[in-house]
Amino acid sequence: MDGGDGTADHVINKRFVSESELDERRKRRQEEWEKVRKPEDPEECPEEVYDPRSLYERLQEQKDKKQQEFEEQFKFKNMVRGLDEDETKFLDEVSRQQALIEKQRREDDLKELNEYRISFALK
Repeated sequence: MDGGDGTADHVINKRFVSESELDERRKRRQEEWEKVRKPEDPEECPEEVYDPRSLYERLQEQKDKKQQEFEEQFKFKNMVRGLDEDETKFLDEVSRQQALIEKQRREDDLKELNEYRISFALK
């Protein structure tokens, strides 16, 4: 876990890091950067940002971020509530009335059709 300038090694290993070691690490990083660098990238290898937080804090942040994304995904599903008893009774009544109206309409159509057939047969 190189912090770019070696400060991560210094903090993690709790040992002295000489300037020559830091220079050597920078050279190695620059050589690796030259191998993967694209023409539009800068010539200097960008320094890695040192994060002084503990591993637990970093992992906890990632976990919280994933949990927030998960909750956001299902936010609208949680907003929908079920129907209460009065609402279901009302909807049942409306449905029953619509079925009765449809049945009456079919009976009226059948009655008119039979009357037409009878009047047509008598002519």
